[in-house]
Amino acid sequence: MFEHKARVLLILPQEVVDQARVLAGKTTTTLKIPVSLQIVLRALIEEGLKREGDRGLFANIEGQANAVRRIRSLTALGGRGGAGRPAGAQARGRPRRASGAQGAIEAHNPGASRTPEDTAEAARLSGEE
Repeated sequence: MFEHKARVLLILPQEVVDQARVLAGKTTTTLKIPVSLQIVLRALIEEGLKREGDRGLFANIEGQANAVRRIRSLTALGGRGGAGRPAGAQARGRPRRASGAQGAIEAHNPGASRTPEDTAEAARLSGEE
């Protein structure tokens, strides 16, 4: 079933995760076989991708894309990058290796652009706060 697989770190609101867990529980009860959160999320993504022309799906994507754009522009207007340096400034010496969830993001998606919120969430998930 999964000959060609890729790992993805997906940051979701707790409310969405809770809804997916409820669905996993209901499905487990109905089918009488264990259904994990991962199975539910995979099915939701696959089914959502089949709804290519759905207006509700496009509206959701548009809303999320606009929210990310707004957050990034506010961050850029603040003029601060990570670690107290101006945005775009390079660190001196060897670049620091990321660890935990942040390292997982970079290992599986090098060069991915991350917002400060993504970085904070990844640190929270890995217990590095």
